[in-house]
Amino acid sequence: MLDVAAVADALLAPYELTRARRNLLCLMVALHDLGKIGAEFRAMIQHGQPQSRRHWELTEVWLIRNEKLLLERLGGTRHGLRPLIAAVAGHHGRPPSASEGGLGTVDDFEAMARRAGPEAEQDATTVILNFLEIWPEARLDLSSVDAKRLSWWLSGLTVVADWVASNPEWFPPRGPDLGPLQYLEFTQQQVPQALAEAGLTGAAVRAEPLFNFALRPMQEAASQVSLPDGPMLAILEDETGSGKTEAALILAQRMLLARKGRGLYVALPTMATADAMFARAEKVIGCLFQHPSLTLAHGRSGLSEQFREVVGRERASDDVTCAPWLADSRRRALLADVGIGTVDQALLAVLPTKFSTLRQWGLSSKILIVDEVHELGNPYMARQLEALLRLHAMQGGSAILLTATLPLKQRERLMSAFEVGAGRAPLSDPDPAYPSLVVAGGAAVKEFAVGPSPKGSVAVKRIDSTEAVADLLAEAARQGAAGVWVRNAVDDAIAGVALLQARGVEAELLHARFTLCDRKVVEARALGRFGKDGEGRAGRVLVATQVVEASLDLDFDAMVSDLAPMAALVQRAGRLWRHLDRRPREARPVAGPVLHVLSPDPGEVAGPQWLHKVLASGAWVYPVPDQWRTADVLFRAGEIVVPGGLRDLIEAVHGDQVRAVPEVLQRAEDQRIGASYAEDALARHNVVEIDQGYREAGRGMDDREYPTRLGGETRPIVLARRIDDVLRPWAGGKGSAEDWMLSEVAAQATRLAKLRLPDQRTAEIVAATWDWPEWKRESVTVCPVGDDGTICEGLRYRVKTGLEFL
Repeated sequence: MLDVAAVADALLAPYELTRARRNLLCLMVALHDLGKIGAEFRAMIQHGQPQSRRHWELTEVWLIRNEKLLLERLGGTRHGLRPLIAAVAGHHGRPPSASEGGLGTVDDFEAMARRAGPEAEQDATTVILNFLEIWPEARLDLSSVDAKRLSWWLSGLTVVADWVASNPEWFPPRGPDLGPLQYLEFTQQQVPQALAEAGLTGAAVRAEPLFNFALRPMQEAASQVSLPDGPMLAILEDETGSGKTEAALILAQRMLLARKGRGLYVALPTMATADAMFARAEKVIGCLFQHPSLTLAHGRSGLSEQFREVVGRERASDDVTCAPWLADSRRRALLADVGIGTVDQALLAVLPTKFSTLRQWGLSSKILIVDEVHELGNPYMARQLEALLRLHAMQGGSAILLTATLPLKQRERLMSAFEVGAGRAPLSDPDPAYPSLVVAGGAAVKEFAVGPSPKGSVAVKRIDSTEAVADLLAEAARQGAAGVWVRNAVDDAIAGVALLQARGVEAELLHARFTLCDRKVVEARALGRFGKDGEGRAGRVLVATQVVEASLDLDFDAMVSDLAPMAALVQRAGRLWRHLDRRPREARPVAGPVLHVLSPDPGEVAGPQWLHKVLASGAWVYPVPDQWRTADVLFRAGEIVVPGGLRDLIEAVHGDQVRAVPEVLQRAEDQRIGASYAEDALARHNVVEIDQGYREAGRGMDDREYPTRLGGETRPIVLARRIDDVLRPWAGGKGSAEDWMLSEVAAQATRLAKLRLPDQRTAEIVAATWDWPEWKRESVTVCPVGDDGTICEGLRYRVKTGLEFL
């Protein structure tokens, strides 16, 4: 218990706390394992007997039964003390659930104390008295409201300190030769090395310029905008490819130097975008901090070669590093000086999931940078982001949001949520200026000395059949253009490649239904050919799904896209004539940037199946009303004027004042509105009520019960090859857990449920999975692949096309 208190005291050092408050927090953290004093815990240790209740729930019992003693010494009221008791007791990821008052069950406080034994109750009181002497200046100067809010942060602090101090290599056992105070002084000497090896010592911020190139307008604005006192939220809105990421890092450096945070968490919409950002940001992070710890935070981070190279580097290296202790868990990843990962890892902090308070505590000292905020525009995720910003501000954190296509209403809601969390009034900011850098409640830059985009406006032309698309891209390829066809659905992308190949076009495919190992190869090939420094692009065409909207930095001469909502089309168009510094206008094989959109005529809507006349599976991906409005607005405009025209296009489809849909689409509109209300209601239900405190609202449920995203359930399958009559991972290798993970591919659970997938009880599958943990055998389906790609009737896998439903 004193080891944990010593770690907590060191973790509290950077915070500007009064001595009374710091003493209080250390005392409470020290008492977190008081419930191990009891007959049941002793019997579990000595004889392996199960406990009727966990030790950490008994901690709450002992502390509440000594409540009068604690209040006499600390001052304050029980309403200020009890939230803190629940916070430290609930250090195993969830708050205590037993009830006080003798409700006639075996789980009430009285029964728990009785089973622990009278000797244990006396010893628990003795420990409390001893610890009160160690921290005599502790004072409970908290109202009930403040205590409930602090309980989340205190719980996270307790978890981190407990995890570090429980490592016997850093804190080996010692005989009882020292009294409590002497032992605390001894163990405090162990803490610096433990925190250093854990990667939690913190990194100093460098003040030198991060970049050696001439700053673009948004980057210049980030280097000069005034910073307000206290927590701040900045929103950067500019076109795709304008250098917003660099602008955010420039602004973040200034905020760090102004002591608005001690680290960063960069949140991206997908694992692919997080991987790409990690590879891109590693060098600049080393310029931003002195010897920082850097983590990649998502469920597949262990498969990133760049991240594996960082893990275990010597701390003294000039490069960034990541302690193995931090890399061991994606929850711990948020504790590093800099984390780069999916936004989901941050959103889990505001859902009642296990160890959510650990995520909260890790984020509270960070400047939270959320990229591609428009990707969180659906009601369910938008509500979570609002809650996260409110909590982050409440705990003293600051944030930067980046977007190209954020509706004004959503911007206002995000700013208001942050301001309320910071204890300030909600905001209204209807100014449609674009580009803009807005600091909530503070300065703003809305007049940029920029003309049109270097590539000029992007012409928009409608195309009405897949055959016409294939002809157009084939002709562009013959002219030497690098082309792309962005499709809404995987099945349609596979069909699109076949159409192009039938015309002699060298077409490649990129979508999410490749195994992880094959997808990495496909993405690397796409970057090598169509990336910023790509080569061999002339006459080649990529057919891809939405993964190209934000995941990869690609540049095309010619583009066709299936009709999609306006925000998505703007993102896709950002990959058209992207790197003019590398491929100037005069070097392009086509006359100008044109976005061809595969779409029916929005002026001829004969029935609710209007979109299905042109699109197949892709017609079901997005709400039809959004699709119709996009087509109506975009084809009447005939162009995308960048950056000046983007705001009007976005507001016309995603804003408050939108055009009514044709009568035959009204039912679809009603369904869209109903679905939005349902998503918002579910988010309100799922997001934790911060003001209720950790005990009442924490719950500590499994992540799968409170997802960060909604949508059709997917099911992972693991592909295997038969080699010498033995099943081996599709990815090759020696059959390690990583090899099998690289062999996974996911598809819609409803579609897979209709197929007769391989029986998991067959001898060859049982032999291949005998050493897997039970949870893994239950969660994935092993699928041997035949020489011709067949998995079962109706399903096959091929390296060039991925998983196909036949």
